[in-house]
Amino acid sequence: MTSTAPETQRGKDAGDPLGEQPTSWQRRLRRFGHVPRPEPSLRDRLDPPYTRPGRQMWSVLAIPPHVADRLVRWSGWGGPLLVTLVAGLLRFWKLDQPHAVIFDETYYAKDAWALVNQGYEGSWPKDVDKQILNDPSSVPIPTDPGYVVHPPVGKWIIGFGEQLFGFTPFGWRFMVAVLGTVSVLLLCRIGRRLFRSTFLGCLAGLLLAVDGLHFVMSRTALLDLIVMFFVLAAFGCLVVDRDRSRRRLSDALPVDEEGVLRPDAKVAETLRLGWRPWRLAAGVMLGLAFATKWNGLYVLAAFGLMTVLWDVGARRTAGAAHPYRAVLRRDLIPAFCSTVPVAIATYVVSWTGWIVTDKGYYRNWAATEGKDSSWSWLPDWLRSLWHYENQVYDFHVGLTSGHTYESNPWSWLVLGRPVSYFYEEQTGCEESATGKCASEVLAIGTPLLWWLACLALAYVVWRWFFRRDWRAGAIACGVAAGWLPWFFYQERTIFLFYAVVFVPFLCLAVTMMLGAIVGPAAGTGTRAELGLTAQDPTGERRRTLGAITVGVLVLLIIWNFIYFWPLYTGTSIPEDLWRDRMWLDTWV
Repeated sequence: MTSTAPETQRGKDAGDPLGEQPTSWQRRLRRFGHVPRPEPSLRDRLDPPYTRPGRQMWSVLAIPPHVADRLVRWSGWGGPLLVTLVAGLLRFWKLDQPHAVIFDETYYAKDAWALVNQGYEGSWPKDVDKQILNDPSSVPIPTDPGYVVHPPVGKWIIGFGEQLFGFTPFGWRFMVAVLGTVSVLLLCRIGRRLFRSTFLGCLAGLLLAVDGLHFVMSRTALLDLIVMFFVLAAFGCLVVDRDRSRRRLSDALPVDEEGVLRPDAKVAETLRLGWRPWRLAAGVMLGLAFATKWNGLYVLAAFGLMTVLWDVGARRTAGAAHPYRAVLRRDLIPAFCSTVPVAIATYVVSWTGWIVTDKGYYRNWAATEGKDSSWSWLPDWLRSLWHYENQVYDFHVGLTSGHTYESNPWSWLVLGRPVSYFYEEQTGCEESATGKCASEVLAIGTPLLWWLACLALAYVVWRWFFRRDWRAGAIACGVAAGWLPWFFYQERTIFLFYAVVFVPFLCLAVTMMLGAIVGPAAGTGTRAELGLTAQDPTGERRRTLGAITVGVLVLLIIWNFIYFWPLYTGTSIPEDLWRDRMWLDTWV
């Protein structure tokens, strides 16, 4: 375990282990375990080391040092894989239940089946869902084109599962469950790299594994979890790119006669960071997000700005006198070219199935209604696609029809109005006082986790604004990119489950706050440098209380997930127990 709240004050008096003579208020804070940290070395600022568990933990567990070292090496992948295994078992358990077409699966499951079989979506007859559930082989794929309002990547992914396991609930949910499970692994590894702590990385993944909204969306054939997966993958690629580019800067800086790395303005302002494949991969991931649902465009803009600001910070740390000017000259154009054009190209390629056919909706518009356009020198398929996109945009911004489960984005973080995907009532239920049982799939986050995340977001914003912690800024950027754009469309019909795109960043925010509550490890890292080891009773007492507090909070979140399990899986429970779980009137 490690703290996520490092200080960067440089001491003036080398005789004091803190680097400066503490004031009276600092001495009071020390009684509660407050330990100001000295400024880390330049190398550690550019390429921070990973936290290693202290020897005290291994001695308590009676584990020999050589075995402990091996466990530490394996834990970087072993811990995340273990958390992912738990998440996968939860998500694939009775994945075909309920055996029904729930909520918007009625659109995406059928569109995906048509797409993978004929390259374009068909116009399905009404009331065909029951026939599909009873005998999918008896349902012909419609050849007439269907008007769809979302790009095809998410439906291609859903359709791949249908190709493997058939036109059944398990088939159309399979690939979404795979991406939901793999996203837990991604978050474990991203959190580990972000916080330089395997424990905190696994904690972030565990929180995602037991979040109700992520869990329900992982078991439903909708597009939003697929967007979330590509957004998270793009974020991970950018974090790796940040580490690699800063390490390249560190390797290029001069070392003095004492072996200490020194800043150098010339190197920091002129060094070309070379080929950056991870940022290119981020561009592809963002293009796939955009090619699943258009809200990925906002994430592309936010992450593009974020990675450029990271380059500014890296060159400033390395000694650049004019870091913005240096980034403008050396990094801005490569950053743009490796994200925006790559994302747009990925988006266009995703429409290949529609392009190579002649039956897709609006496919022949350029050759008929649009033949007299002033843009007729462009390829017909491109002009037809552009017209299609214009029509879809008009649909999205004009979608204001009321819906029972629509909600304003202001209410999302407190789970004001969740969406019921499936509800079925059974009579003659002997276990219930009312004689009725209820089965429901409710798209709602784990309440205690989300309400704690409200506090964590306040902490993250404070930490970024007042302490300039890049990790807090990155987490805030992920939340803002997935949440804030919806405030521009408050008149549009929107739903809480759109928030699944930024759920991983909520988990990172909670993890960061919990890491700060635990505090730094005793006897290792900065505390050892300050001379505050395991014999420091104040620090150990504070850390013990912090660990207990975090343990209780995590157990409460897990309990809350288990408590709401019937509402996440459609398990039949007595109606009175179902009502006990309706904590807010707006949940009914």
